[in-house]
Amino acid sequence: MRAIAFRKHGDESVLEACELPEPTLSARGVLVRVKAVALNHLDVWVRRGWPGLKLALPHVLGSDVAGVVDRVGAEVDDLAPGTEVLVNPGLSCGACEPCLAGRDNLCRHYGIIGETAPGGYAEFVHMARQNILPKPKALSFEQAACLPLTFLTSWTMLVERAKLRPGETVLVHAAGSGVGCAAVQIAKVLGATVIVTASTDEKLARAAALGADHGINYAKADFVAEVKRLTDKRGVDVVVEHTGVTTFEKSIACLTRGGRLVICGASSGFDAHLDLRVLFYKGLSLLGSTMGSKAELFQVLKLVEEGRLKPVLDRVLPLDQAALAHRLLENRSQFGKVVLVP
Repeated sequence: MRAIAFRKHGDESVLEACELPEPTLSARGVLVRVKAVALNHLDVWVRRGWPGLKLALPHVLGSDVAGVVDRVGAEVDDLAPGTEVLVNPGLSCGACEPCLAGRDNLCRHYGIIGETAPGGYAEFVHMARQNILPKPKALSFEQAACLPLTFLTSWTMLVERAKLRPGETVLVHAAGSGVGCAAVQIAKVLGATVIVTASTDEKLARAAALGADHGINYAKADFVAEVKRLTDKRGVDVVVEHTGVTTFEKSIACLTRGGRLVICGASSGFDAHLDLRVLFYKGLSLLGSTMGSKAELFQVLKLVEEGRLKPVLDRVLPLDQAALAHRLLENRSQFGKVVLVP
C-alpha cells in the first residue's frame, strides 16, 4: 500500500512516500480504507522523537482516521464492506481492570495509533472492531476526521476530570488548536463562560464564532492581567492547559480559590515551575488527562449528530504534502484541523 512514513526522527523532511505491506487482517479486526486523516501535534512530537520512544521503523503517523470498511475478520459479523466509519485511535489490552471498568485510557498498555502503532498516513489502517464507530452521516470524511482525538481529549478534560459545571468560567489556551476549538464548544454546551487566548485577532474572531465569550491576544496583552480584569479579579474556575511551560505558571495565577487546572500536553516544554504555597493556600487541583474512554466518544458523536458540536476544518491537502501540513502545525498557521487525503 502507498504510505507516508519516516525511517528516522527529525524535521518534516524525514517524511517520505513509500510502499509498505498492507496490514494483516485479524479475526476480530477491521481493515479500513482511509479517506481522510487529520493531523495533531502528536504527529510532530512522534516525528521528532523523545528519549525512550521505541518504534518499528518505518513508522506511519496519523491518529484521526475516517474511511470505509474494506474487509472484516472472520469473527466480525456486524460490519459490512463499504460502511462509512470513524476510527477511535485509543488502543488498550481490553482485559485489565481499568479496561473492563470502562476506563481503558488508564490501561497500563494504552497507546494511540500513529504514536505507538501504525497510523493513517496510508491507504489502509487495521483496527480492532471495538475501535470502529459509525461516521456521522451529515459530515464529509474530511470533517469527520477532525473529531476523534481532540474532541475526546477535550471532553474528558472538561467533563470527567475538571467536572465543569454550568455558570463556571473556563480559560482555554490556544483557541486555534484542535483541543482549543473542541474545548470552546464543549464548555459552551456545559453552560460555562469561556475565555480564550490566541496569537492573532483573526483567531480570536473565529473562536468567538464557535462560542467564546471573551478573547485575549497574548501577543499584545498579558493574559493573566486580562483574566483578572474580565473576572473582576476573581479568576477562572477551570484552565484547559496544553501548551506547557510557557503558560503553566501564569495559568495557575489565573485560577480562583478552589480552581482546577487540567492538562493534556506540553507542546512548549515540560519543565514547568510550581509554587506549592499557591497550590495549598488557594486549594487548587491539578489534573492530568490523556485521551478518554472508548465510550465517551459515543457521547461526543451524539452531540455532533445533534449539531451541538462541530468539527473545525482548516484545510485539506493531498497525502503527499504531509511535510507542508507539519510545517503549518509547527508554525501555528492553522485554525482547527489540517486534513490529508490519499
